[in-house]
Amino acid sequence: MTPPPSAPFYPQPPPPPLGIHPHGPVPWSTGLCDCTDDCGNCCTTCFCPCVTYGRVAEIVDRGSISCGAAAALYALLEWLTCCHCVYSCFNRKKMRAQYSLVEAPCGDFCVHCCCEPCALCQEYRELKNRGFDMTVGWQANAAKQACLTTVPPPFTGGMMR
Repeated sequence: MTPPPSAPFYPQPPPPPLGIHPHGPVPWSTGLCDCTDDCGNCCTTCFCPCVTYGRVAEIVDRGSISCGAAAALYALLEWLTCCHCVYSCFNRKKMRAQYSLVEAPCGDFCVHCCCEPCALCQEYRELKNRGFDMTVGWQANAAKQACLTTVPPPFTGGMMR
């Protein structure tokens, strides 16, 4: 579709590559200790953190791992080694790279090892605030986003009398 001849055309610059923000890293949409902003997720994370981890991992990995598989792996690592926080900090690092988020309040490893439930809740809220429905998984979110792409209405010549 071409613009009408009387309207000037200004090409738009291409968007920045994924994960690169033109002004550097951006802050998280919520704080690390804002767990009660989403009480349902806060309770889920307190009693069954593997569920929250699985939901976050499926979105961050763009469906390459299912929520169930990620949750099972997390629970297995928690039960066998108590080193689940080491595993989950890699997801936080990947998420920060995807969305150009600052590494705050400290390094990913420290955040997950010192405050694992808060870190999982923050990651969940960040994805939710970015428009993801955390309960339906990657495939449904990708389909929903594909449907939301807007198509401009057809151009019908100029005004007529």
